Amino acid sequence: MEAANHVGSVAQPVSAPCSGTLGGYLARRLVEIGVRDVFSVPGDFNLTLLDHLIAEPELNLIGCCNELNAGYAADGYARSRGVGACVVTFTVGGLSVINAIAGAYSENLPVICIVGGPNSNDYGTNRILHHTIGLPDFTQELRCFQSVTCTQAVVNNLDDAHELIDTAISTALKESKPAYISISCNLSAIRHPTFARDPVPFSLAPKISNPMGLEAAVEATADFLNKAVKPVIVGGPKLRVAKAQKAFMELADAAGYPIAIMPSGKGLVPEHHPNFIGTYWGAVSTSFVGEIVESADAYIFVGPIFNDYSSVGYSLLIRKEKLITVQPNRVTVGSGPSIGWVFMADFLSALAKKLKRNNTALENYRRIYVPPGMPLKREKNEPLRVNVLFRHIQDMLGGDTAVIAETGDSWFNCQKLRLPENCGYEFQMQYGSIGWSVGATLGYAQAAIDKRVIACIGDGSFQVTAQDISTMIRCGQKTIIFLINNGGYTIEVEIHDGPYNVIKNWNYTGLVDAIHNGEGKCWTAKVCTEEELIDAIATASGPHKDCLCFIEVIVHKDDTSKELLEWGSRVATANSRPPNPQ
Repeated sequence: MEAANHVGSVAQPVSAPCSGTLGGYLARRLVEIGVRDVFSVPGDFNLTLLDHLIAEPELNLIGCCNELNAGYAADGYARSRGVGACVVTFTVGGLSVINAIAGAYSENLPVICIVGGPNSNDYGTNRILHHTIGLPDFTQELRCFQSVTCTQAVVNNLDDAHELIDTAISTALKESKPAYISISCNLSAIRHPTFARDPVPFSLAPKISNPMGLEAAVEATADFLNKAVKPVIVGGPKLRVAKAQKAFMELADAAGYPIAIMPSGKGLVPEHHPNFIGTYWGAVSTSFVGEIVESADAYIFVGPIFNDYSSVGYSLLIRKEKLITVQPNRVTVGSGPSIGWVFMADFLSALAKKLKRNNTALENYRRIYVPPGMPLKREKNEPLRVNVLFRHIQDMLGGDTAVIAETGDSWFNCQKLRLPENCGYEFQMQYGSIGWSVGATLGYAQAAIDKRVIACIGDGSFQVTAQDISTMIRCGQKTIIFLINNGGYTIEVEIHDGPYNVIKNWNYTGLVDAIHNGEGKCWTAKVCTEEELIDAIATASGPHKDCLCFIEVIVHKDDTSKELLEWGSRVATANSRPPNPQ
């Protein structure tokens, strides 16, 4: 994971010659920063550009069923490789992919979103084009992307095309946010002197902390923590964007504190570490973790995001005067100093050298910890329960697997999985767009070829983006998908129930069989009992280990985790707060 985060930050060797065209130049730039697969949907404005991407021997163009899934796939790819890319057509494609790009922005993922734009001669002519809303203004798409990308480039002139492309890509890598690049449809195949030679490899200057600020932040934090009796450390999702996972563990090893993670930080901290205690998520924390964190007299949160979901409806019992917050470029110590231009990795490594070792809170945790109980004894062939399903998924995990958790009850059930060393884990908590996992699974599996992805997807979410199961089969992926069929939007039911949360039931295995259509490798099963589940997992892990395996799991509509029940009621309370008095 740490290595993937450095993709694009160092020069990559360029082996194939540039074609001398804008399209060839862009293709080489994508290869250079670590992209090997580009997710696309063809449209008349991007067809010539796609020809040039296909012509690049080190790029693989993957056609998706729709633009939204292409964007989600680029998101999943970036989570594994450190950067992703997608190509769509003007406006109808751009405004379709934009939801996925917004999600990548919220998760700090550098996704290069490339759009085939209008002919360069049409700019400023007052003409009305197809694929627009019928106005001669071509900037609607651009204006929409300005809010969800860190930089935008409209390339309709060859003279400055290389500069616009390089600036957009390098900005995305430096800021770890998506970039928008529009390429006029008539320019991709034209040769130009600026593209006559191979592009000079990127060399992105590292961010260096202000030495005086770094020293002040370390001294203030070390003084604060060394006076504490039972401090704890909690890792958050911004560890990824700060590229600070190694430094975080350096600090954890030196301090001896118990290590917890925020829910959206899962997968970024090794859970096999002896000091790891679980997930801190307020009232729905892993057993005994909430008590240890909230009773601490000092807590250092590294890269946190405190929103209504991660705070369980703003109900965390965290006190500001006890809190040290380490963000990617700022450190805030309790109610005291907040020091900027101090970068997370620099700070954590320096702080590790200043802390006194203190394992008091860890000993407290071990003193009160009681191992989780086993599920209630079952009768033979009784209906399958969700907690039994995830007990078997736990047994499937290893260093050669990765878990993708869809928005919904899978958030909570997957959060309880204990990840072995090198086991990947991804979910989209900040944006929480249902259906994200289908495209993200496609992209992640395409990038992480050394892992078998295990995706846990609810039936409601699957109905949003199901089509790109087709693309997984075309790409020969060997993912195992557990489709949890409980008849509706269970997470919404626990926040606010109504008839709109009930969906039309599909024959999900029949649908996937129809998509498969005898082409490629795909195996499906429908399970209703633990016995059937055990057989299905054995088949997916044995005879069908080299193909896509789709296992539809039938469970009761009210079979949810206890954490979702608690979380849903608290989020509902936060959502229903009355207006403040005027």
